Amino acid sequence: MKFGKLPDISNVVFSLPSDPEENTSTFSNLMVKNTPPKIYNGCTGWSMKEWVGKVYPNKTPAKNYLKEYAKQFNTIELNTTHYRIPTTSIIEKWKNESTPDFKFCPKIPQTISHRGDLAAGNDQLDRFCDSILGLEEKLGCCFMQMPPYFGIDRLGLLEHFLKRFPTNIRLAVELRHQSIFSSKKNQKEVFDLLKKYNIAWVNTDVAGRRDVLHMHVSTDIAMIRFVGNGLHPTDYERINNWVERLKYWTEQGLSEIYFFPHEPDNLLAPDLSLYLTHQLQKAFEIDTRGPKFYEDEGQQMSLF
Repeated sequence: MKFGKLPDISNVVFSLPSDPEENTSTFSNLMVKNTPPKIYNGCTGWSMKEWVGKVYPNKTPAKNYLKEYAKQFNTIELNTTHYRIPTTSIIEKWKNESTPDFKFCPKIPQTISHRGDLAAGNDQLDRFCDSILGLEEKLGCCFMQMPPYFGIDRLGLLEHFLKRFPTNIRLAVELRHQSIFSSKKNQKEVFDLLKKYNIAWVNTDVAGRRDVLHMHVSTDIAMIRFVGNGLHPTDYERINNWVERLKYWTEQGLSEIYFFPHEPDNLLAPDLSLYLTHQLQKAFEIDTRGPKFYEDEGQQMSLF
């Protein structure tokens, strides 16, 4: 994930902003459940041969990467759907090779999110939704990453899209244009729109764009995309801060949270996922799981 990356992070203030006052309106409509909240924690892909011997057992062939990935993580930021709509056979393969508790979070195809009319004039959205609904109970929260030029002046276009989006599929939207975050008024306008259609607003925690870490919670689920800096000490400090905030959010009634750690080339993302899992489990009662790494002889181990 190159967006917002900096060569030097020494002057970055990584503290989490306070919750905006709009969150109160979301929390007031949520019911705190007796069951532990579900926290899904995973990476952005499974095709990492460098993980063999650490995240995957020794000598794992590429054809088995998804099976081994799903044993280690309970979700994935599924970027492959950004480039092509999966066929029925691929959907079935993903379902069959993942664990019962696994959730796929497909990224909206760029043929939709990056079209000037958000694909209002063709059948791309219908085709995509028909495809991913084949995941059935393993479909998590989709997310749509808007192009960098998608500013506050285009919210009407986004609303037209949200009116067309199926209500039986959960969706989170990531916005990046600086005009969105230039004023509290603009942020409230976005929040009100997403809340109206029960859409989550993605929080992106990245060094070079602290404004996109807006902390709005517009529905009963949340999605966080966390961009680390090669396991720099601040990565762990930031995770600790997130654990406290997630604890608070779940106490207010959030039922599902999707947390996706990113690291350079994603080679070290599992390390951050492992740390996150450990800290969450220490902090409060949750329904989650994370990786256990392999030693050279192929035996699983936990670093904590």
